[in-house]
Amino acid sequence: MNGKRGGGDNRQRGSGARTATVRLKTAKGRTVSSQRWLQRQLNDPYVQEAQRLGYRSRSAFKLMQLDERFKFLAAGSRVVDLGAAPGGWTQVVASRVLSKGEPGRVVGLDILEMEPVPGAEILLADFLTDEGLAELISLLGGPADLVLSDMAAPTTGHPPTDHLRTAALCEAAFDFAETVLSPGGSFVAKVFKGGSERNLLLRMKQSFGSVRHAKPAASRSESPETYVVAMHFRGSGAGF
Repeated sequence: MNGKRGGGDNRQRGSGARTATVRLKTAKGRTVSSQRWLQRQLNDPYVQEAQRLGYRSRSAFKLMQLDERFKFLAAGSRVVDLGAAPGGWTQVVASRVLSKGEPGRVVGLDILEMEPVPGAEILLADFLTDEGLAELISLLGGPADLVLSDMAAPTTGHPPTDHLRTAALCEAAFDFAETVLSPGGSFVAKVFKGGSERNLLLRMKQSFGSVRHAKPAASRSESPETYVVAMHFRGSGAGF
């Protein structure tokens, strides 16, 4: 799969350039909400560009845009991608970390099965269990340079509940990052806008030299998601 940044025009960069509107030919058998979702997918330029370039999800562009700004994906790095399925982020990571013949390592983990990604190690496990954590650390084979998490809890339709559940996943990912990151490492994770992550952000600022929030252009404007990018880890992974 091709994870390159793209060429000179906006469509190659996945910038959301306009395309002709596609309309559903029939709504038979579909609920109103499913019709709206499908209509949005058919007319989403990032979905179209992901299909054209061979990415498994439009979220691949979110990671590319974050990396273009913060430069946390370096050739030869050891990277963990938590909640990796269906593999869009892992594809991007592998294309950038395993380039130029550098001996990097990419581990993608999820509780859902996903197709292999060339060059990456894929682990079907739950890192919140002792067994899954031990297996992940063993497969990683050394301190990580970067921990990624695009995890979000299944939505309930109740925004405060959804926020709290996703915040809990982010906190678990951060706890893991503190265990495995090497000095100077980075942590990038999805969060939802709200106030409950304040204590977690305070912890991050104590552990990292830089903590920033960013909403990539590929994130839908109506989505409450944003990303926290923590860099220059001050500690040393205790897991190794």
